Amino acid sequence: MQKFRIVPLTKEYASRIKETRVDDFGYPIVEQIATGYGPCRISLKKFDPGKDIRLLISHSPFEIKNAFNQPGPIFVHKKEVQPYKNSHQFPPEIKADKQNFPLSLIGYNKKQNMVFTKLIGDGDVDLLISEIFDNYDDIAYLHARNAEAGCFICRIERV
Repeated sequence: MQKFRIVPLTKEYASRIKETRVDDFGYPIVEQIATGYGPCRISLKKFDPGKDIRLLISHSPFEIKNAFNQPGPIFVHKKEVQPYKNSHQFPPEIKADKQNFPLSLIGYNKKQNMVFTKLIGDGDVDLLISEIFDNYDDIAYLHARNAEAGCFICRIERV
């Protein structure tokens, strides 16, 4: 039985940003050759440093305006990519690369208050997500973030 669903940014969201050339905060997007692995927040795949063109935007993964509404920098591919589809498994490419993708999970309740944090370290992120949803009824959803940079990677919803 599936306990969670991975939610990347949508193609529609990215298309709007690419078309208007400004993010939701009114800042112009920054186009650059990838210097790091990312990931792209739509496909949830690594960038190829020195080759892929990425767009830097400010993004807030929250719906409610409160103290936890943390906008921050994220990257998306300049080219059109397919959204991550294997929604019941954390992206294997990110999961397998703990050096470039140190992960943390942050849990929020329905009021968008932060109620949980966990560094993944050497743990299995898929198992930890399931355990969190099994043991913490007050967590409505999780954010996966880069534990070093703090940037948002994807939302994880309870199923």
